[in-house]
Amino acid sequence: MIPLQADVFTAAGAGELFLFARLLFGGVLAFMGLNHFMNADQMTGYAEFKGLPAPRLSVVGSGGLLVLGGLGVVVGAFPVLAAGALATFLLVSAVTMHDFWTVDDPEEQQNEMTSFLKNVFGAAGALALLAVGGAAWPYAVGVGLF
Repeated sequence: MIPLQADVFTAAGAGELFLFARLLFGGVLAFMGLNHFMNADQMTGYAEFKGLPAPRLSVVGSGGLLVLGGLGVVVGAFPVLAAGALATFLLVSAVTMHDFWTVDDPEEQQNEMTSFLKNVFGAAGALALLAVGGAAWPYAVGVGLF
């Protein structure tokens, strides 16, 4: 059994690599959130098609969550809250918005399965960040609740 390290970022280059991962992960999610605002009408129609209650509010709210959560990860602000919110959103939206198992058209089913899997592995990344959310993140503003 490997003992748990007290400081997970002590290896040479680990802090810089972790910052790079945060920039990629959080930056992509923040951009996806901006997309919710830039394409709100189209996304609202899709949310309505999927049967979401208050589709416009759902699009705007999820866009805000993605922007704030993504930026929180990038700058290291409220990392537990940011990573936890992103993981929750990605898992819930995978099941509610990308339910490929209910789609009959093979091409549509493949598209939904791809989106489902993207959300699931995104949630896994957010959960990994959540696991180290209580540690001091290198190159971070260091503001948090925990």
